[in-house]
Formats: sequence, structure tokens, C-alpha cells
Amino acid sequence: MQSLRGFLAGVAVGVPAAVVIVAVAILALLNPLWVAFEQGRADAAGWTGFSPTDLRTVTDSILSDLILGPPDFAVALNGNPVLNDREQSHMRDVRNVFMALYVAAAVCAIGLAAAFVATRRNGRAALWRRLSRSGTAIAVITVVGGLLGLAFFDAAFEVFHELFFPAGTFLFDPRTDRLVQLFPDQFWSETTIAVGVVIIVLALGLAWLGRRKAAA
Repeated sequence: MQSLRGFLAGVAVGVPAAVVIVAVAILALLNPLWVAFEQGRADAAGWTGFSPTDLRTVTDSILSDLILGPPDFAVALNGNPVLNDREQSHMRDVRNVFMALYVAAAVCAIGLAAAFVATRRNGRAALWRRLSRSGTAIAVITVVGGLLGLAFFDAAFEVFHELFFPAGTFLFDPRTDRLVQLFPDQFWSETTIAVGVVIIVLALGLAWLGRRKAAA
């Protein structure tokens, strides 16, 4: 019974910690510098035919709508909308998923903070130890999941979209649809790897901090 209670307590700490770490890792890469770097590597300018200035204008508008809103994604060049109705609808779906993630992350962060406040001083070491073990577990799971994801990236990418988006709404043609020209496959594969690396660094940082605080 004691071991079961300890396991459940570990899950109650580990899951919120994982949600917060994933949210922070994704947010860290939702910035114009990283996006511009990866668009350059993926030749988004070549896919779209946009000038560097137009590419930045369009991309920055999409990022602003995604992060800050309002989520209309109606950026236009020369009076013509860049994204068609299906692309705009998909981006609104993407924003809904992001908002759900960050609401969940905020709730989890508040819950973890409340756990520290509610725990007596002599019991906080145990809470830090659970966070330390959670950080190690998150790093290991991310490494294993990342290796599997690299081996089966296309399948994993499709499963992810099928889980979070209505069927058929996320399929676009790179020959004609601007959304996948702006963010080609290479952009997503390399950004996914980068998110995984950030998650691992944050998780190992949590493991180190947890051990240090538990021993203090």
C-alpha cells in the first residue's frame, strides 16, 4: 500500500511537471528568430517565391495571431490573402490546441506551487525528491520517444494530427498551399528535434535542482 501511495504521489507530481516543461519548451521556440532560422534551412522562400521581406511579414503575422491573437490568420500581400479558408481554419484549430496546452500548464504550475505551500517545511524534501525523479523520467521518456519518432517521423506526425485535429483538415498540398510552403516538412522535423532537446535540458535541470533542494 505504501509503495502504491508513493507511486501515485510521484505521478501526481510528475505529470504536472511534464506538462509545464513541454509548454515551456514549445514556447521557447515560438519566436521569430528560431522560425526564421528554420525557414531558411527549409528554403521557405524558394517554396513560396516570397522576397525575404514578404516572408518575414507573413510569418510574423501568423506567429502574432497564433500567440497573441486575434486568431484570424488573414495576412495579405498586395491585397490578396496568403492563406486560404482551409488553411486559416486549420491555424485556428492549432491555436485552440496551444491555448489548451498553456491553460493546462498554468493550472499545473499553480498546483505544484500550491503543493509546496501546503507541505510542511520538513516534508518539502520528499516533494523535491519526487520532482527530481520526475525530471529524470521525463528526460528518459523523451529520449526513447524521440528515437522512435525519428525512426517513424511521418507516421508519428500523422498520428499527432489525427489525435488533435478533425480528420482531413490538416492535409495540404505543398505545390499550391501556402501554409506548408511557409513551414515545409524539414522545418517541422528539425523543430521537433529542437523541442525534444529543450525538454531534455529542462528535465535534467529539474532533476539536478530537485536533488540539490532535497539535500539542503
